[in-house]
Amino acid sequence: MNEKLEEALNSNVDSEITRATSDAFSYFFKTIQTLRAKGGCPWDREQTPLSMRRDLIEETFEAVDAISQNDAAHAKEELGDVFLNAAMISYMYEQEGKFKVAEVLTELADKLIRRHPHVFPQSEGASEAKGQVKTGQEVLNQWDRIKQNVEGRKGGSILDEVPQGFPPILRAYKLQKKAAKKGFDWDTPELVEEKITEEFAEVKEAKEALRAEEKDAEAFTVRAPDSLNKAQLHLEEEIGDLLFAVVNYARKLGVDPETALSRTNQKFYKRFTYVEKKMEEEGIPFDHAHLKEADGFWNAAKVVI
Repeated sequence: MNEKLEEALNSNVDSEITRATSDAFSYFFKTIQTLRAKGGCPWDREQTPLSMRRDLIEETFEAVDAISQNDAAHAKEELGDVFLNAAMISYMYEQEGKFKVAEVLTELADKLIRRHPHVFPQSEGASEAKGQVKTGQEVLNQWDRIKQNVEGRKGGSILDEVPQGFPPILRAYKLQKKAAKKGFDWDTPELVEEKITEEFAEVKEAKEALRAEEKDAEAFTVRAPDSLNKAQLHLEEEIGDLLFAVVNYARKLGVDPETALSRTNQKFYKRFTYVEKKMEEEGIPFDHAHLKEADGFWNAAKVVI
């Protein structure tokens, strides 16, 4: 590390906080090493990076939910779980001899410095600093230039930068954001509203076409005719177009659709379990014949939850 960079890193840093964090990370990492060591936890020792993928995803969503609820105590716990999964997986790779945890952290710090030449003018990204950076959007534009021109991450399409493995709603959102950077975007949210109306009408047309094909067979089974399968696939396609348009609408309104849907899922869970509890307390069977009572408890849940 050169002297100018060290000076820049230390200029606005609280040394006491740095030492405390360093000590805490050392304590945390030694715990992970112990869990994975011979004589450690059988479950932890059995895991691999592949087996930990879902845990990493789930803990990330739980952390996002805690942040959305503005629950600092819960966020602290869930962010700890995210740290745990990221560090545990990184250490697994170190044990396999693929890379070291220290390399993960160092490369991350190097990347942050490289992509913030407005903070670290001596960094490799300085060649892409086009004047003074004053807004968040200017930072993001500069970030993209550094990725493409300094790091050599320019692909055949800007859309290639969006991972194939993203969950569908998140991938749709990211694809739309990338396309918008090229100017391929709706001018106003109202135009997207019109698109949603258009796509919904096409869904209804596809639904009616499917009903006309339905006989005794279920689509995609051995007894289903090709015409039924095609009608079901067409409805699936139109539903996808509708969802894509709704994601676009959320983006135009500045709403992250993945976070929004996650919050709605959690809200539905809380309200539905409230209804279940009340139906049981009142001795009312929870079935279609007693939907009126369930609906009453659902409305009550809206007030208390």
